[in-house]
Amino acid sequence: MTTITAKLIKDHNLTEQEYAKILQILGREPSITELGIFSAMWSEHCSYKSTKKWLKTMHTTAPWVICGPGENAGVIDIGDGQAIVFKMESHNHPSFIEPFQGAATGVGGILRDVFTMGARPIANLNALRFGDINHPKTKQLVNGVVSGIGFYGNCVGVPTVGGEITFDASYNGNIIVNAMTIGLADTNKIFYSAASQVGASVVYVGSKTGRDGINGAVMASDEFSDNNEDKRPTVQVGDPFTEKLLLEACLELMQSDCILSIQDMGAAGLTSSSFEMSGKGGTGIELHLEKVPQRESNMTPYEIMLSESQERMLMIIKPEQQNFAKAIFDKWQLDFAVIGEVTNTGRVVVKMHNQVYADIPSAPLSQESPEYDRPWV
Repeated sequence: MTTITAKLIKDHNLTEQEYAKILQILGREPSITELGIFSAMWSEHCSYKSTKKWLKTMHTTAPWVICGPGENAGVIDIGDGQAIVFKMESHNHPSFIEPFQGAATGVGGILRDVFTMGARPIANLNALRFGDINHPKTKQLVNGVVSGIGFYGNCVGVPTVGGEITFDASYNGNIIVNAMTIGLADTNKIFYSAASQVGASVVYVGSKTGRDGINGAVMASDEFSDNNEDKRPTVQVGDPFTEKLLLEACLELMQSDCILSIQDMGAAGLTSSSFEMSGKGGTGIELHLEKVPQRESNMTPYEIMLSESQERMLMIIKPEQQNFAKAIFDKWQLDFAVIGEVTNTGRVVVKMHNQVYADIPSAPLSQESPEYDRPWV
């Protein structure tokens, strides 16, 4: 049993006030796995705690908006029974530390967000901001980011059709890498992420889970000093060829009526996907981590829950359709594992070999994250 110390709380980028709220939600001290889960879900990267205030001011409703904020991607009706599904996301910190993989996995993440909704990605775009053109780091960053974006999109077969780039000294200390994907879907075949059917199977598909990207969401929310080489292990490593297989397998399965809901494992991996599905559905989820496909030995529950290994999805599937779904993923040579079930408890319970490592109400974690009004210039 790990003792939760003030240093451990600080290392997880949680303030004293945030930790006090965790104690209030749980009614007890968290386990180390629970501390990691709160830390990831309440990071800037996952909860938008500093930008929520501003994002809420944006115009998001219109007769042609099928799905506004709150899902994996936005959906706009374009007529003729078709919709455009689009997502833009920043991958700034990972790209500053490891330009190629940081930018590449940024593209991989939004491609997943788009085909999670049932759309086939058709185009990528980007908006990039780098430091002074004569800054010693700028050339390396530009080369790495541009190569990473092009590499991932090309391997998956989705062209980059537009973008913009700006150089300014204000970005010397941290760049901006905004990547965007647009997909095409039928309006009657849009998929959502709420886990609403109690008793349904929670299914893990895609690549195996490794130790890459653990605490990546927390790192992506951090402030930087001049020397960040020690942060490199928290940047995920992408495999676009596996993502191409995952895309085709998911779109094939979406032609059937197997999938009740689906969520990609992006920032905070299995943690964010399970808590968001449970929170949106008003249900609970029980996970059995020994069933999670792993590519490294002796992974702890903390590591499995917070790994940001790429090219993975979480699905809620009708129990009677499991074998049909598994056959499709076997055909595409991807892992397929039933790792849990939807419950009516309103809690996400994380078990491994029948031992409970986390037991947290899902609604407060996904809906009551801190919200700040930061000073700005």
